[in-house]
Amino acid sequence: MRVVVALGGNALLKRGEPMTADVQRENVKIAARALAPVAGEHELVLSHGNGPQVGLLALQSDAYKEVEAYPLDVLGAQTQGMIGYMIEQELGNLLPIEKPFASLLTMVEVDPNDPAFQNPTKFVGPVYEKVAERLAEEKGWSIKQDGQYWRRVVPSPLPRQIFEHRPIKWLLEKGTIVICAGGGGIPTMYDLEKKNTLIGVEAVIDKDYCTALLARDVEADLYIMATDIDGVYLDWGTPDARKIDRITHTELESYDFAAGSMGPKVAAACAFARVTGRRAAIGALADIEAIVAGEAGTNVEKG
Repeated sequence: MRVVVALGGNALLKRGEPMTADVQRENVKIAARALAPVAGEHELVLSHGNGPQVGLLALQSDAYKEVEAYPLDVLGAQTQGMIGYMIEQELGNLLPIEKPFASLLTMVEVDPNDPAFQNPTKFVGPVYEKVAERLAEEKGWSIKQDGQYWRRVVPSPLPRQIFEHRPIKWLLEKGTIVICAGGGGIPTMYDLEKKNTLIGVEAVIDKDYCTALLARDVEADLYIMATDIDGVYLDWGTPDARKIDRITHTELESYDFAAGSMGPKVAAACAFARVTGRRAAIGALADIEAIVAGEAGTNVEKG
């Protein structure tokens, strides 16, 4: 079976943990132990989050005043290489030595006319207090309140196409475990003035939407979003909370979920099931084997 897994940010860095290489590597080791049995039995494609890592690189870049800070597309490319390296090494340590791996820098096209560019919503980087307005004016940023603090926000346009989908599929056919589309892919678009010229974009593409597109492109049998809870719940946070075990995409789309947490995952799962007729699932990374077997998580099917 061909399985595509989107690793949530918690697989690399849990909330409140220091953003050190050692901490991230220890978390990757935990993820690798969960994924190794799946990789041993199935064709596997992995994507991953990169929010904290991009934020850290942005801070480091901004601290060096001799040059202008690097843009988000470049920082995204850097994190794809760093995180892919760690996943390759730790998962490779658990699998037969002849098992091939490939981490691909993955460019994703977005539409320059996407409405998201008129309403930036994706928080990136650190929190600010008094300096937020000054930074916004100096750097041309959009800022919004995030709790009691202020943070930079950037557009989150929908992915149109993954440029590397053909080599990803070719690598899978050769038995390779592929790590790609990290952080939702490197956001790019065609320059409106220079025909057929690709440029980077100051934006962040939703990882789960992008990985759903990737799963369709590679004709995956199963698309899993691995997170830190065991599935999708109705009436979350109330005494009436109840987990959904199996549901059709039509029924799931009739419920409302928070845009900042479960909403994008539910939308991505429904889109994959609706378009392909195959199963999508949302659940805990620790339960990944049972999710593949259809015995854990929230399983979404066409209907």
